[in-house]
Amino acid sequence: MLTKGLAKKVTIFVNEDSTYHLTSVWEAILQYLLHKGVAGATASRAIAGFGPHHVMHTMKIELLAAHLPIRIEFVESTDVVDSLMPTLYDMVTDGLIEVHDTTIIKSVMKERPTEPRRPHKRQEGPAKLLRIFLGQGDKLDGEPLYDAIIKRLRMMDILGATVCRGILGYGAKGEAHKGEAHKGHFLHISEDLPIMISVIESSENIGQAISIVEGMIQDGLIVTSDVEMIRLVHANPREESSDGNAPAS
Repeated sequence: MLTKGLAKKVTIFVNEDSTYHLTSVWEAILQYLLHKGVAGATASRAIAGFGPHHVMHTMKIELLAAHLPIRIEFVESTDVVDSLMPTLYDMVTDGLIEVHDTTIIKSVMKERPTEPRRPHKRQEGPAKLLRIFLGQGDKLDGEPLYDAIIKRLRMMDILGATVCRGILGYGAKGEAHKGEAHKGHFLHISEDLPIMISVIESSENIGQAISIVEGMIQDGLIVTSDVEMIRLVHANPREESSDGNAPAS
């Protein structure tokens, strides 16, 4: 925890699409700072900006939005900053690093209340895995189709659903879909990225979900598989107190 007194404030500017060891450089920097025990760090994404190349990057133009600046800030003691700087210098190959003297006026951290560990319930048995494949650009009544499907599944009391967005793929039409367009690529690139919705539920509930979803999709794929489900659910304190073991008042 930081203490009151003199310290160093570090500000790092990098491009959102810059990478470091196969991951984005801003994520790699945050992970490095976390690993080194830095008291705290914040990454914020700009909505517009330009650098030494004098090219304006803005969210209004999709191809330029991927190159928007990310600002990372953290405050630490001089000794800690000095120990971190060689690695940060190596990680930032296209950007800017600033270090300023600063003064910590107040640094407090509330203690998190520790909750007693509650037992969990184990539910086990055969189930169905439902996977729905569609395009990110698919719409239903003006809203994203995947969003509309999730809302309908919640209304059906489906226990859970996960939406995943692909970064590369192609469908039955043979069109390639990729998150970033590259000129001269041998595949036709589209910004309509693939979306997969996955649900694990009982066979009865999956059947009902399919009947609903099938009427919402015009172009997509629905796949089901037999799975063995193990679901761990934390016991509700109210349920625990209603089984005859309620604490005395």
